[in-house]
Amino acid sequence: MKRAGAILLILATYASVAAADTNDYPTEARADYVFVCMKTNGETPDMLRRCSCSIDVIASLLPYDRYVAAQTVASMNQVHGQIGTMFRASEQSKSMLADLHRAEAEAEIRCF
Repeated sequence: MKRAGAILLILATYASVAAADTNDYPTEARADYVFVCMKTNGETPDMLRRCSCSIDVIASLLPYDRYVAAQTVASMNQVHGQIGTMFRASEQSKSMLADLHRAEAEAEIRCF
């Protein structure tokens, strides 16, 4: 009986940690993503569901700090001149963008 209790405690702890990992995105960041997604794809109840699903998938695949860093890199890639070139040339930037694009692609498959 003690063994079963220990196993349940371990599973509950794991579930709690996993839930915390997928819920590390602030509500404001999730809402902002959904608003932009709906503005882009249509402001319907169906799009609300799909866009909410999309940020949930992204959050389950990419920790918030990496998401913010990748979004920053994506923004800086649009900058012309030396600073933009530095971001585009950086291997770390390319890796961050690749992670973001993979998460977005998975969200597209699952939600749209």
